[in-house]
Amino acid sequence: MKDFLLEIFRWWHGQTWGTRLWLKRHGEFVGTDQFGNRYYKDKKSSRRYVTYNGPADASTIPPGWYGWMHGRTDLPPTQDTYTPHAWEKPHQRNMTGTAEAYRPDGSLLKSGERPRVTGDYEAWSPE
Repeated sequence: MKDFLLEIFRWWHGQTWGTRLWLKRHGEFVGTDQFGNRYYKDKKSSRRYVTYNGPADASTIPPGWYGWMHGRTDLPPTQDTYTPHAWEKPHQRNMTGTAEAYRPDGSLLKSGERPRVTGDYEAWSPE
């Protein structure tokens, strides 16, 4: 019962009850990615949807599904033989705003000292 009530009001975590009903009526299931996100397309139009497994964070969409979601390809990765290029890195979530975010030496949230400038920069001062 608790999960049912939370699904009605918590739109930022997965899907709401209304979204579930709408997708059941108007959506066609296309596939699931390695993170558990589920992808749908509209039965009548070319719109595409994702329901996130966990908090709604667009950075959890892997490259193959990203291309399908944005209309760059007509075939989803489940139907297409998607192989990443050699220069493509594996998908990594956007860690901005979390404890694992990148913080260079000398930033306010990390100890250490900022590296000295190399001398190719001259500060401007008004005269």
